[in-house]
Amino acid sequence: MISRELVKRTLQFDCPARIPRQLWYLPWAKMNHPEEIKRIQTTFPDDIVACPHVSKAISPDVLSAYADDGVVYQIGTFIDEWGCNFTSIQAGVIGEVKEPLVKEWDDIDRVTMPYDYLSIDVDQVNAFCRNTEKFVLNGGTSGSFPRPFERLQFIRGTANAYIDLMEQPRPLFDLLERMHDFYKQLMKVWAETEVDAVWFMDDWGAQQSLLISPNLWRQVFKPMYKDYIDIAHEHGKFAFMHSDGYILDILPDLIEIGLDAVNSQLFCMGMEKLATFKGQITFWGEIDRQWLLPFGTPEQIAAAVRQVKDTLYHDGGVIAQCEFGAGAKPENVYAVYQTWNDVL
Repeated sequence: MISRELVKRTLQFDCPARIPRQLWYLPWAKMNHPEEIKRIQTTFPDDIVACPHVSKAISPDVLSAYADDGVVYQIGTFIDEWGCNFTSIQAGVIGEVKEPLVKEWDDIDRVTMPYDYLSIDVDQVNAFCRNTEKFVLNGGTSGSFPRPFERLQFIRGTANAYIDLMEQPRPLFDLLERMHDFYKQLMKVWAETEVDAVWFMDDWGAQQSLLISPNLWRQVFKPMYKDYIDIAHEHGKFAFMHSDGYILDILPDLIEIGLDAVNSQLFCMGMEKLATFKGQITFWGEIDRQWLLPFGTPEQIAAAVRQVKDTLYHDGGVIAQCEFGAGAKPENVYAVYQTWNDVL
């Protein structure tokens, strides 16, 4: 069974021949453990890949900033496609926005939508999809997918963004509406290509709760996500989403609006609580990167993988994914994929 069919059967709970795989790694891991990454990728090849963002309007030099060795991952500052200024203090890990682009609402004209990212080279994207048996997601730069909550924080600063969401001034909704319109266009552009799925992201969770109240999330952001998912489905694509942290309170909402796969920190939420959603959504990873990957043993890793399989697998519905991030032990990341290879 080729990778594309394997992933589709997993998403449809249709008894895939094995658990499909995808390794995520930060450039930090490639800088510090290149041979180990090569070994993992050779022994356990990915079934899911991201199509490179190829554009008729953006030069390859600009897009190369997001490559593993690009300036976005180097110590220093980097201004992204929205004009937000990131500061990095650790090589191989993306930085943070320290100074908001819009400190006061009078500065709102400083925000320009990166419309060049809508000018993807469809012929090159489709050629990439046709020349691989992998399951293909839309491209791999921060300009290739929606992230409205995080983008609001980059533009306004995190503290201001939280205050805005509580006070709800009119300019906030003007900004969100402009962002959302751009993101809908972005999703549509990718959904009209031959990729298999389109994805979006926002990190919503703290360690034990959502970062805002679930009701506020439902009021402001749930309708946006429904639009993204509807665009995907209207074009015959699957919809994927990533979020870090504890997002248990909104999982029923994501299922309700039709999300096909969610990448989230399972062990942050508790496997027994997630069992309720078995067979309703595909869990696109992961294995605990807060404790197990950096500090656990291969035996503990194997036990964790078996727990995920026993709790969440339902004739599919589970993808073997984890993040090889700063501090993770290579032998533990290898053990993740070795165990997934053995459990089904």
